[in-house]
This record gives sequence, C-alpha cells and structure tokens, in this order.
Amino acid sequence: MFSLRTNKYHNVLFKYSSKVQSILFLSSFKSSSSAQDFHIYRYDPDSSSKPSMQTFTIDTNDCGPMILDALIKIKQDIDPTLSFRRSCREGICGSCAMNINGSNTLACLCPISEDKKESKDQDKKKGINVYPLPHMYVIKDLVPDMSNFYEQYRSIDPWLKSKTDKKEGQTEYLQSKEDRAKLDGMYECILCACCSTSCPSYWWNSDQYLGPAVLMQAYRWIEDSRDEYTEERLRTLDDAMKLYRCHSIMNCSKVCPKHLNPAKAIAKIKQRLA
Repeated sequence: MFSLRTNKYHNVLFKYSSKVQSILFLSSFKSSSSAQDFHIYRYDPDSSSKPSMQTFTIDTNDCGPMILDALIKIKQDIDPTLSFRRSCREGICGSCAMNINGSNTLACLCPISEDKKESKDQDKKKGINVYPLPHMYVIKDLVPDMSNFYEQYRSIDPWLKSKTDKKEGQTEYLQSKEDRAKLDGMYECILCACCSTSCPSYWWNSDQYLGPAVLMQAYRWIEDSRDEYTEERLRTLDDAMKLYRCHSIMNCSKVCPKHLNPAKAIAKIKQRLA
C-alpha cells in the first residue's frame, strides 16, 4: 500500500517536474530569440539638442505583433517621453502613419517581422528604423505637423453640395447602386497622408500641389452623382500646380495601407479636364 502511494506521488512529481522544465526551456528559448532593436527618430522642440536616432531593445514576446505594439511597450516600460499618435489600432483612423524601414505605412498594420525565418533574422541584425512621415515639419519625435495637409483637404470642400433645395418630404439624396459603386476605392481613404508624403512632387511643392490623398478625395466628390458642383470643382483643380505636378510616379498607390489607387483618381481628373 505504501509502495503504491510512493509510486503514485513519484509519478505526479515527475510529471510536474517535467512540465516545469518544459516551461522553463520554452521560456528561455523564446527570450533568447526575441530581442529586437528599434532605431527611433527623436526630436524635442524644448531641447537645444539636434534630432537624433535612439535605439531601444525589447522582447517582442512581451508585446503584440505590430510595430505600434512595440512603440506602446517602449513608451510604457522604457521611455514615457516617446511621442507618437495612435487611436484605433485597427487601420481605420490613420493616426499612426509613419515611415518604417523606408516605407510609409500604418504602425498598427505593420508587423514587427515577416513570416519567413530569413527575414526575421535579417531584421534582428539590422534593427527596425522608425521615422515620422517624411518632408513634413515635426512637432515632436514621431508626430508630424498635419496642418497644411488638413488645410488642403478643407480647400476642396469635401462635402455634398447642392444647388437645389430638397423637395417636400425628401429626407435623403438618393443614387443608384451603379453610381454608388463608382465611389468604391475612394471613400475608404482614411487621410493618413502615407501616399502624399511618399510623393516627390509633394515633397518639393506641398505649398501648392494638393497631393495624391486630397486629389483622390476631390475626385470622390466630382464622381458623386448627388453632387451638383461638378464643373466648379473641376475648374478649381485646373491649375498647373494644384493638379499637374503629378507625374504618375506611382509611389502613392504603392504605399497606401488601404490598397487604394490615388494615381488612378488623379488620371481620371485629368481626363475630365482634357
């Protein structure tokens, strides 16, 4: 009887010990393979120091899979002075737009590493570079000044404009399914400015050239069958700097995190004006 109990408890302890050893082995394996360097642009307007890059090393097993998760972990656990914008974490608001490893994207949609093991190893060796959106004034760290971008958006009157009053009893402006479908690929724009800040023409002429994002939104209202100011909108855009600084480089369509095609919308505006 005593022998049976001893064997029973021995078996339990052996299983428990094996389980603990397995957990410790797996945790040590994870920790040894998950350190990742992040080289982040830092700028403090209240400091006399010049902008610089600061390196943070974190365990990516202790945070979510996206770049935004890593930035949040750095801010919470290492340096609370790190500044960046974020809100929805679902690729809807456009707040966390930044330049990551040379490409404009949303931090909440950009994975820390790719699925392929080779890519993971390469990323860990060289680290991940995080900058604010290029060719914009920087307020602090990864926070760009979007004032000019939003002012340009306001200039196109991004709302439905009608010349006639609603009929008695009319509550909505209706359109056919076919007309509604023409807006697909434009209304989804979240105004993150990834496309505009990837455009060389916008880099050098952002004071006059409206840029891919704003021009696509302008065409969204030009194409809307319910809007009655189509000709006026086209005349406003018929300008050598506002519109024709676009040379179809296609950077805008390449980097759009929502997989839209601003270059196509700009080409459509040019066709309407031809």
